[in-house]
Amino acid sequence: MAENKKSKVKLFYSAVAFVMTAVNARAQGNGSAGITEATQMVTSYFDPATKLIYAIGAVVGLIGGVKVYGKFVRLEVA
Repeated sequence: MAENKKSKVKLFYSAVAFVMTAVNARAQGNGSAGITEATQMVTSYFDPATKLIYAIGAVVGLIGGVKVYGKFVRLEVA
């Protein structure tokens, strides 16, 4: 009788493991929906990020230009 109970417990745990594996495999899918969504998110940030980088470059360029002009004006003639 105890052996019959052990075999039922083993069968139960095997069935649970099989179902969990099947659910996990089904949940993963092929991943194309996630990849597509990630691609759309990245491309939606590309244009604003490009404009931000251009603005930062313009500010840094203006600051550098002012510094160079200041040093040029203070240049002493020997």
